[in-house]
This record gives sequence, structure tokens and C-alpha cells, in this order.
Amino acid sequence: MRAARTSKVAIIGAGSVGATMAFATLMRGTARHVALYDINTAKVRAEALDLVHGVQFMPPAQIEGSDDIEVCRGADVVVVTAGAKQKPGQTRLDLAESTVGLMRTIIPQVTAVAPDAVYVMVTNPVDVVTRAALAISGLPPNQLFGSGTVLDTSRLRYRLAEESGLAAQNVHAYVVGEHGDSEIPLWSSAMIGAVPLLDWSTTHAPLLDAASREAIATEVVEAAYTVIAGKGATNYAVALAGVSIIEAVLRDENRVLSVSTLIEDYVGISDVCLSVPTVVGADGAGEKLVPPMTPAELTGLRASADRIREVLRGLGF
Repeated sequence: MRAARTSKVAIIGAGSVGATMAFATLMRGTARHVALYDINTAKVRAEALDLVHGVQFMPPAQIEGSDDIEVCRGADVVVVTAGAKQKPGQTRLDLAESTVGLMRTIIPQVTAVAPDAVYVMVTNPVDVVTRAALAISGLPPNQLFGSGTVLDTSRLRYRLAEESGLAAQNVHAYVVGEHGDSEIPLWSSAMIGAVPLLDWSTTHAPLLDAASREAIATEVVEAAYTVIAGKGATNYAVALAGVSIIEAVLRDENRVLSVSTLIEDYVGISDVCLSVPTVVGADGAGEKLVPPMTPAELTGLRASADRIREVLRGLGF
């Protein structure tokens, strides 16, 4: 029987995503020790102080915030949220160069104090950043992976649940590929309850027909741009998505999540990080599942991989 992990979570970056993820981790009782790290001393200490002032209203936990990387020492899970902020109209891939440069500084520092942690990259563009972080760190792909399309998958399931009138927990569908404009909803393997999604419109006309699916796919792709245009950043849903990944690791849940991992010989795709349904447990990212895909979906997934790979080549990876 594998020994259960302890529960120290270190979060790199105390911006809106990092601070919200710390809050969600504490409120869900996911970890007994949450450490926030940021180079902005005043900000990280203030965020930690604000959180600790509410300690009597949450499950027992230790909370720290520091500009010293030592605060991350011994962490079981490290979540990296630090990076350039995405501006209205800017794609995730536009952020690549400055964010990868930041990773060259952060990753060696944190892996030195938490060498055995499972690393979850959340910083955008997450697929590019994850591949770069693997190269910089030298860690195995199971130990360092990205949050990928876990959030996009949640957005898709929400819209399908809204259209079908059922609970989101009864919708089983995945978004794969890039966490970004070239991502692909896998309609051919999607299920609503026990009913294949592509059969749904034959008995529930005209819901979820081809036109509806295309509109939903566009909404999912553009969701982050809509939120950023209205409030400047996405933070709540991405934090909850991150916490679901943390829990899968700390609780050894073996959950199937669409995280971004290094792909080798997956439906003809290799040497790139992108999202596919992956078993996530105590050892990090495990087996990659291969759902049925139509030729069009396979073509889209391969085009998404090429798009990510092109950016990586431009950055020297």
C-alpha cells in the first residue's frame, strides 16, 4: 500500500490566481499547510495575513507568505501561477517569451527546496510553459505537468449541462489539445448520462445539434477573453480547477483529468505538451487515455500540437 502524501501545498505567485487558489485550497480543507511565495514582499505578506485572519472559519491549517523561496521547502505539491498578466485582446501564446524567461529563474530555485514535489504549472501559455519547465527542471513528465484544459473541460460541461437541463456532474466530455484557440472538444466520445452526445439531439430535438455544438465550442474558446475583458483576469474557476488537480494528487484519487503532459507517440503526436485525458494520482500524471476520435478531431489535435511546437521552436525548445 502506497503511503499517503502529506499536505503541504506551495503556490508560486500571489496574484489573483495564486491568492484565489490558496483561498480555495484552505476552504476545501485540501491541505493542512499552504505556503505563498512571491517576489512582491508587501503583496504576499498581505495576502497571507488576510487569509490567516479567517483561520477560525475554515478547516485547521497553517498559512505562510514570504518572498523567500525557503517557504516552499518540503512541499508535496507546488503550483506555479506566476507569470505575465494576459491583457484584453492578447492570446495566451503572446505571453510565451516573457513567461518562459521568468521560469528560467523560478524553476531552479523551487526545485532546489522541493525536489520531490509534484509540480502543476498553471501559468499561461500553459502548454509552452510546461514543456519549457520540464526542460529547465529535468524532472520526469509525471512529476511536472500543466493544468491544461481542465478549466476548458469544465466550461464545456457547464454549457452542455445548461443546454440539456442536467447536472454538470452527469456530463462527460473533454476538451483536448492546446489550452487556447486551437483546442478541440471531443464530441464523438462525449456522453450525457449514458447517452452519447451525438445521439442526444435525435431524442431531444433540436438541442445539441451541429450548429449548437459549434456555438458552444466557440463560447468555450472565447470564455477567458470574455472574462478578462469584463474584470481584467480569470481567477475563481481556474483556482478551483487547480485545486481539483491538487486533490487528485494528495488524495491519490486516480482521476481522469485533461491535464497538459509531455506526449510521446500518442495518436502520432510526440515531443510536445498538450492536454489529453490523463489519470492523475499520488505519482502525478499517469496513463494517458485514448478516447475514440473522428478523423476531423484527430486532424484538429495534430494541428493544435503543431501550433504549440512552432512557438516552442521560436523559444529554443
